[in-house]
Amino acid sequence: MSTVILIMGEPGQGKTTSMRNLNPEATVYFDCDKKGLPWRGWRKQYSKEKGNYFATSNAGAICNALESIDKEKSEIKTIVIDTLNWIMIDEEFKRMKEKGYDKWQDLAFSVKVLISKAKQLRDDLTVIFVAHTQTETDDSGMIFTRMKTSGKKLEKISVESMFNTVLLAKCVDGRYFFETQARNSTARSPKGAFETFEIENDIVEVIKVLEEF
Repeated sequence: MSTVILIMGEPGQGKTTSMRNLNPEATVYFDCDKKGLPWRGWRKQYSKEKGNYFATSNAGAICNALESIDKEKSEIKTIVIDTLNWIMIDEEFKRMKEKGYDKWQDLAFSVKVLISKAKQLRDDLTVIFVAHTQTETDDSGMIFTRMKTSGKKLEKISVESMFNTVLLAKCVDGRYFFETQARNSTARSPKGAFETFEIENDIVEVIKVLEEF
């Protein structure tokens, strides 16, 4: 069983930048937002020609690629899917003219299938999903942050519940970090895996901790 991680946060909080230290030779990057990667020299590390970078938000195509990597590319140890939100938007736009409940059920199902597929890959693979968040204030004034989703069906499913590790990316006074446990959010991690609530914004270190846990 592979390891799956969800990194969530608002734009500009360091979600994608946290991938900067991954080994490009052992990583496949699905750039669903199709905006490139935010560090100098990334084009020399990742490209379609190298076979480790794909600008697509098609859930079916990504699912098929996961199967191929699992069976045929033993050198690949990390897969990044950035972001889940654009996969949802892609599916929503394909059927935007349709009315009725069925399309929202199908959207929720496609997201669930993709995450389930990622969890079924070989043991030495880590799949990292990246997602945007939304912060809401209820009638009592409580502020709560969760992953942003398309449609009520995905809200009911609670996408975060499909992950053992959900890290919330934040930037405060120029310091980028991950929150490892809930602080008015859906952040979570295995009990005892991380010593503190705030850890360095580096997915390589996160993977090391989870491998040793």
